[in-house]
Amino acid sequence: MAPDTGRPLRADAQRNRDKILAAAVRVFTDEGLDAHYERIAKEAGVGTGTLYRNFPTRETLIEAAYRNEVARLCDAVPGLLATLPPHDALRAWMGRFIDYATAKLGMADALRAVVASGSDPYGHSREMIQTAITTLMEAGTAAGALRSDIRPTDVFAILAGIALTSARPEQRDQAERLLDLTLDGLKATQWRLPAAK
Repeated sequence: MAPDTGRPLRADAQRNRDKILAAAVRVFTDEGLDAHYERIAKEAGVGTGTLYRNFPTRETLIEAAYRNEVARLCDAVPGLLATLPPHDALRAWMGRFIDYATAKLGMADALRAVVASGSDPYGHSREMIQTAITTLMEAGTAAGALRSDIRPTDVFAILAGIALTSARPEQRDQAERLLDLTLDGLKATQWRLPAAK
């Protein structure tokens, strides 16, 4: 990642960094590990010097791009809850989760290379995603829109399963149907699971 000087980046430098990370996800998703820095820089609209200054190695760029996708996914929760009813916020976020999973699938080879180099791009991603789901579920339960007997970990497992089977762009229609079915099962008016013995 870019050197941490302890100071926030200037606005233009932050914009460039954000553009680089978004472009890196697109290019690594399209081209895999063989993606060229020059193509990423061109896609981001920055010079290769700017790209190398921010991310001196391919591994630092891949890891930062992945972590940025996780952060964008999880940081969307407050905004969704502020603008949508909890039930709709959860459904919108689920769609974003599939977008994230599609990007992660496209970057799989690149991420494996980062792991092989000794780094852990997944770091706290599971906990961050679990926290996002918990926040959405708690808001839905408090509003009386979602069942209270479903664990957020179960919702995470369901979303991971949908992502594994339907995260490719050509399978998006199926993923959307599966997300709708999942949300129907989470509605507060649905049947309840029997209590555990």
